[in-house]
Amino acid sequence: MTTIVRTIQFSAGHRLWQHESKCAHIHGHNYTVEFHATAEQLDSLGRVMDFSVLRDRLGGWIDRHWDHGFICNKDDREVLDAMSLIQGQKLFVMDVNPTAENLARYLLDVVGPQQLAGTGVRLVRVVLAETDNCRAEVSV
Repeated sequence: MTTIVRTIQFSAGHRLWQHESKCAHIHGHNYTVEFHATAEQLDSLGRVMDFSVLRDRLGGWIDRHWDHGFICNKDDREVLDAMSLIQGQKLFVMDVNPTAENLARYLLDVVGPQQLAGTGVRLVRVVLAETDNCRAEVSV
């Protein structure tokens, strides 16, 4: 199996609802995400997919939904109420806390299949780092 890896960087704010420490505060990260993708066979040029197509599809989704936005848990009423007071904010609401683990899983299980539909390419692994020292890895 041949796998390609495309790295995307983005910045976003979040808060971990009911966290026991400082991540309960509103804060942000400069995230780095690695998308590992494969296909059953290489295309006529010998590629899984052109790297720019992977960037446009997956990075484009991140740009539209997460980059320079705020990601929060649907049960975090304080943040949802506060954000509703600020017009024009990019807000992405999840069913779970926006941990590195949950963001990576969402990219693998939801975003990847949606954005790569019809291409014959699928994500097999996502690595999402919120700092240089802290990252989560999920795979199929």
